[in-house]
Amino acid sequence: MRPATEPAGRTLTDADKQILHHARQLKAPRIAADYARIADTARAQQWSLEEYLAAVLGTEAAARAASGAALRIKAAGFEAIKTLTDFDFTAQPSLDRGVIARLEAGAYLVQAGNVVLLGPPGTGKTHVATGLGIAAAQTGHRVAFNSATGWITRLHTAHATGRLEAELAKIARIPLVIIDELGYVPIEAEVANLFFQLVSTRYEKASLIITSNLPFSRWGEVFGDTTIAAAMIDRIVHHAEIITTKGTSYRIRHTSIETLPSVTETGPAD
Repeated sequence: MRPATEPAGRTLTDADKQILHHARQLKAPRIAADYARIADTARAQQWSLEEYLAAVLGTEAAARAASGAALRIKAAGFEAIKTLTDFDFTAQPSLDRGVIARLEAGAYLVQAGNVVLLGPPGTGKTHVATGLGIAAAQTGHRVAFNSATGWITRLHTAHATGRLEAELAKIARIPLVIIDELGYVPIEAEVANLFFQLVSTRYEKASLIITSNLPFSRWGEVFGDTTIAAAMIDRIVHHAEIITTKGTSYRIRHTSIETLPSVTETGPAD
C-alpha cells in the first residue's frame, strides 16, 4: 500500500521521488500530500511555473499557519474556546459590533493598547475577552489567559521563590495577557504591589485585556490601597478601549431569579 504522502493512483517518477524526498527534508507534509493534485490542476488550466509554485507553497503556508494558531490557542490556557462568531450580540445590545470588529482585527496589539470590559456577572465579558484572545492567536500573537486569582498566585509564587523579576520579564514577552474576573476576590496589599508591577512592566510595551464586575471607582476596595489602584488604572486606561456590558446574567435568564445580589447592591459597572 502506498504511503499517504505519495500521490495516489499513479506510478512515481524520479521527479516525484525527488519532490517527496525534499518535502520530508523540509518537514513540509502538505507539499508532499498536495503537489501532484495541484500539478494536475495546473496542467489543465495551463498555469505558469510561478503560479504552480505559489499554489504549492501556499498550501504548506496555510497548513502551518493553522497548526501554529491551534498551538497558540492551546498554550494560552483559555477556560473554554469561545469565538466572537459564537457571541450573541442580540442578548447584549450595549456592545458596539463595530468596536468589537475593530478590536478583532488586532491593531491595538501593534500599538500595545489595552481593552477593559466592565459589567455585571454573566453579561459576556469573559466570552468577548476570550474571543479577542483567540483572534489574536489566529493572527500570530502569543496569548496568556488566567483569572485575576490565577495571575496573583503565579506572581506570589515567583516572588516567594526569588523569581519575580524573571517571571515578569517572561510575561512581558507575551503580546497579549488576559486577566479575567478582577474584583471578585479582594487582593492583599503585598500582592497588590505585585499586580501593579505586572501592569507597569507592560505599559506601552504589550497589551492587556481585563474583565471586571466593578467600576474603576471601586478598584480601591479590591486592592486595599487607593493609591496603587489609581496608579494602576492610570496606566491601563491611557491607551485603552473601555467597554461596558449591561443587563442580567445569561445564567439566570431561564430561572425565576430576576437579578443577582451583587448587581443590585453595586449597580452596573461603568
